[in-house]
Amino acid sequence: MFWHGILEEKNNTRFFYHSGATYDLQSVVKHAEEKQYEKIILIGFSLGGNLTLKYLGEPESHHIEQIKGAVTFSVPLDLAGCSNEIDLPLNFLYSRRFLKSLKIKVKEKKEALGEFYDEKKVDSLKSIFDFDDQITAPLHGFKDANDYYESCSSRNFISSIKIKTLVVNAQNDPFLSASCLDTSLFKNMDNVFFETPKQGGHVGFSSYNKSGLFWSEKRALEFVNEELENHD
Repeated sequence: MFWHGILEEKNNTRFFYHSGATYDLQSVVKHAEEKQYEKIILIGFSLGGNLTLKYLGEPESHHIEQIKGAVTFSVPLDLAGCSNEIDLPLNFLYSRRFLKSLKIKVKEKKEALGEFYDEKKVDSLKSIFDFDDQITAPLHGFKDANDYYESCSSRNFISSIKIKTLVVNAQNDPFLSASCLDTSLFKNMDNVFFETPKQGGHVGFSSYNKSGLFWSEKRALEFVNEELENHD
């Protein structure tokens, strides 16, 4: 599964933005550090949340003192489990749409991909797992989809997170596997907090109020403000 920004700025390199590409986030954080930002708060949604947690668990982030907290929502903590979930018949419409968009992105980059590009292979892919196994993994140096999932799943990094971090996964999220709601992953952790509200879907934490704020926005602000107050 690829991870890409909201702006959809065209990436002209051979590589894509995948869910373990923490070097992009590292570049942004380093820029903020060089600009002498006093406080940096990271907020990630969906695959961006997985990437955020993975980054915070990696040694490269531990020496950046300006990072004071993080909040993530709808996080595919277990990429393999979520890939299987998306490919289930009940998620067929979502899977088909995702797969179609990914194939388009590959075809748009065929010149950059060079000899790696095989249109027949791309057209033959039938699932998200197939796409990751045949495209994402080999293109980015992983052995196969399973290696990619295991190497980039944030559940393998959360125990190393040093700052106060909130993870929120809704129980009715159609894209998350049961393994992404496993509270035992967060036992005995001093820095990472896990919440599993009954409602919210996938990044759909809406609120019916006059402020126009999503529940996720309010929860993120509450957590960040609490942690910043405790840190100061």
